[in-house]
Amino acid sequence: MRKSHPLRRVVLATAATVSGVVLLLSLKPASDPAPASASGAASQQTAPGREAPRGGAQAATGSGTVTGDAARTQYGAVQVRLTVSNGKITKAEAVQAPKGGLSDQKTRLAVPELNQEAVAAQSAQIDAVSGATYTSTGYKKSLQSALDKMKSAAPSGPSGSAGASGSAEARTVTGKVAQTQYGPVQVRITVSDGKITKAEAVQAPKGGLSDQKTQLAVPELNQEAVAAQSADIDAVSGATYTSTGYRQSLQSALDQAGG
Repeated sequence: MRKSHPLRRVVLATAATVSGVVLLLSLKPASDPAPASASGAASQQTAPGREAPRGGAQAATGSGTVTGDAARTQYGAVQVRLTVSNGKITKAEAVQAPKGGLSDQKTRLAVPELNQEAVAAQSAQIDAVSGATYTSTGYKKSLQSALDKMKSAAPSGPSGSAGASGSAEARTVTGKVAQTQYGPVQVRITVSDGKITKAEAVQAPKGGLSDQKTQLAVPELNQEAVAAQSADIDAVSGATYTSTGYRQSLQSALDQAGG
């Protein structure tokens, strides 16, 4: 047996061990950057994720104006624009409505009432105005379109919280009777969460020309009271006495409500 043979095995084994250690050391630096880059990617993905809820919260406040799609009717287009604050309708107005001939009169009579009903109902579930069926139908379609746009702009979470606040108990307050040259005016308001959600005249001048003036003025005054959330509203042209009495009774109701 050759003496060099066992020694040769030892040398080869030692060389193999050294080579393995060198190989492991050379691989380790290459493997370290991978977790670091993965961590960086994770942080980049998390940042946009944190920004999304902030944008959603801003949308959820539901403040601003929303205009529904124009609804075509037999007598012309109807288009509704809503003013929204904290997810609630505070004002409704028709930016388009049938006009010309008899349509002018029907629009003047129907639209203020439809505006008031939209604010009071906070939905498109409102009654048609007698004698203005086509205008009422078009109004409700455009109103629903505006409401749909409101809902799509707000995430589901805040909507639920808005619904919770909407379920707060509402109360009605009736102002004192204001005497005018043509008869008494008395206003009743519905208040929820410290805000006027509906205003109505439980008494107003009537008889002869007063009937026509009351029919024209009161719906507009009701709408303005809800929009302004105060008695600082404009008088309706041609119904000065009724407007003055309305504001006096409205202020009385607000005083009782603590507003």
